[in-house]
Amino acid sequence: QVRLVESGGGSVQVGGSLRLSCSASGYTDSRACMAWFRQAPGMEREGVAASDNVGWIGYGTSWKARFSAFKDNTKNNLYLQTNDLTLEDTAMYYCATVRSCNGDYLVASTYKDWGQGTQVTVSS
Repeated sequence: QVRLVESGGGSVQVGGSLRLSCSASGYTDSRACMAWFRQAPGMEREGVAASDNVGWIGYGTSWKARFSAFKDNTKNNLYLQTNDLTLEDTAMYYCATVRSCNGDYLVASTYKDWGQGTQVTVSS
């Protein structure tokens, strides 16, 4: 059974930074694609970034200037460095995985397995 565990969330002031981590285990098939999504209260889950196992990273257009994703394929870990955080970045951040990043890699319905999320709260 695939298991994804996110960590690194917390409370931070506007302008601060957090590094989120996702650890994946239990694969019985090849899972090349891992992604970060986020969901604020009352909002839809939105894709932030996705990465495959050959160094490719794709970002949603809103995030690339402040967020940076990177994947350690030796450990099946995915990280998200978030910088210059704003109040609007307050959300639950989720990790997800699917066999391939082809297609709609920033669309939540593409992904089969999800973690429980890690909360990021930004305050003024």
